[in-house]
Amino acid sequence: MKAVAAVAVALLLIVAGAAMAQTPEEAIVLDTPTGRIAGTLQLPAAAAKPRVVLIIAGSGPTDRDGNTPVIPGRNDSLKMLAAALADEGIASVRYDKRGIAASQAAGAPESDMRFEMYVEDAAAWIGKLKADPRFGQVDVIGHSEGSLIGMLAAQQAGAAAFVSIAGAADGASALLRRQLAGKLPPELDQENERILAALEAGNTVAQVPPALSVFYRPSVQPYLISWFKYVPAQRIAALTMPVLIVQGNTDMQVEVAQANALQRAKPDANLAIIPGMNHVFKHVRADAALQAAAYGDPSLPVSPLLVKAVAGFLRNPAPSAD
Repeated sequence: MKAVAAVAVALLLIVAGAAMAQTPEEAIVLDTPTGRIAGTLQLPAAAAKPRVVLIIAGSGPTDRDGNTPVIPGRNDSLKMLAAALADEGIASVRYDKRGIAASQAAGAPESDMRFEMYVEDAAAWIGKLKADPRFGQVDVIGHSEGSLIGMLAAQQAGAAAFVSIAGAADGASALLRRQLAGKLPPELDQENERILAALEAGNTVAQVPPALSVFYRPSVQPYLISWFKYVPAQRIAALTMPVLIVQGNTDMQVEVAQANALQRAKPDANLAIIPGMNHVFKHVRADAALQAAAYGDPSLPVSPLLVKAVAGFLRNPAPSAD
């Protein structure tokens, strides 16, 4: 059965790569008090008043297409997802978050950045799309860190449906604590816990060991405080629109356990575990070398199983019957 499933996925990937149609793209911008945020509107080739989905990228300097200067090459994951959804009759807007890529001028100094700024921008995009007569209902897709931004903005601005892809259930401080566990010498481990506990309590820390400054330098601490107070499992439970939680089972950044925890927090959410899909939506085995190569290989198509799950949900965003 595993061999048959592997052949089926391979055939789907071939068909997906061959059938991807060119659909119209156009520039779109969000005006904010601190500058313009640049985006791309992807339209279906022929659809009257289509649904439109706002696609929110993940953490760090990840741009609207899913690429980051931190990793060589391109994966084009979000760009490919937008094109695939257009082939399914669903419009989308993806954008460079403030301070990133073409939206760099809208950014603030690091010491002035707050997590809520990203949420407010996403909510403003939702409002802009809801006011656009070309579109029907407005949905939200959040990838990785964009999942938390998306669920907060979707609730704030009244989106019709929400999709989390590779989103964590635990708060950022809990994830960071777990990632560093066992990797620091005892004295730094104690310092790390002291700093994390202070930031979780909303307090900045004056003394940071040089070895930990990459995580906790003074200029980034206000942003971390603003981010740490949000726990995705708590926030997704409060959503009042239909929800789809998607997770690949060869994702080496976010475990399937995080998706299961999100679904436990919101039992009426739909859950789709995509076999063989990694963090950037490509079918890759859980092998470190293959995964690293996939992050910089735009020739690999996004998972057709992901597209099927997301498009099917957006066309009929009913709560789970489980």
